[in-house]
Amino acid sequence: MLFLLAPGLVPAHAVELPTSDPVPGGIVKIQVQADDRPRAWFRDRPVLVTGQRNSWQIVLGIPLDLMPGEHSLKVQQGNINSRYTFSVKDKKYETQYLTIKNKRQVNPTARDMARIEKEYQLIQNAKTHWRDIEIYELGMLQPVEGRYSSPFGLRRFFNEQARKPHSGLDIVANEGAPVRAAADGVVINTGDYFFNGNTVFIDHGQGLITMYCHLNRIDVSDGQQVKRGDLIGGVGSTGRVTGAHLHWSVLLNGTLVNPELFLSKTD
Repeated sequence: MLFLLAPGLVPAHAVELPTSDPVPGGIVKIQVQADDRPRAWFRDRPVLVTGQRNSWQIVLGIPLDLMPGEHSLKVQQGNINSRYTFSVKDKKYETQYLTIKNKRQVNPTARDMARIEKEYQLIQNAKTHWRDIEIYELGMLQPVEGRYSSPFGLRRFFNEQARKPHSGLDIVANEGAPVRAAADGVVINTGDYFFNGNTVFIDHGQGLITMYCHLNRIDVSDGQQVKRGDLIGGVGSTGRVTGAHLHWSVLLNGTLVNPELFLSKTD
């Protein structure tokens, strides 16, 4: 059975949901009518579902590599499996050229690569973590005050060498400026990583994960529960950087999406 539903409908009780932007790196919201909370999967990964009886919202993160056009995801309601379709529009992200003084951060040594490969699985485990809880509030607090220096999705070149698109939002602030949790959650990973520097991952439930990179210090520990606005660290310049800033990423269903779509309109 195949359904085509209009995205963007929000359950009446919801406090705040992210802004819809059906492009690669954006978000699609699909309404489903069912008595109990349905389950959804895209590319074999579970997808966040929020709402209430007869008014559920599937909130899907769209991968940056997803081609424009019609796509579908699997939805299970009780013993019934269905396919729901959604449309993705094309988007051209701008290009950014950066000069990195530490050449190892662009062309790592063999020893560096051994460290990077070891860290990769830890980071992937954090990015794809799933905690099956009810979740209603998806509006987020900007974790640090400052100006945006690099938006999400930029096509990046380091020392004229092509690299992956920018996977978060860079916010410039003074060294040591307080970095705060964007929403309630549980700290699931902290560490000092080759590219990301001092990093904190917070799990907000159902695959909604926030990541805070390049910190000069980490003020929380693994397993710690945090509330929106709690201090988690300070702005720094650790890892691959050109200056002090916070790199803030948001993940849904293991997919990096534009953090600006989650910023609360009431703050």
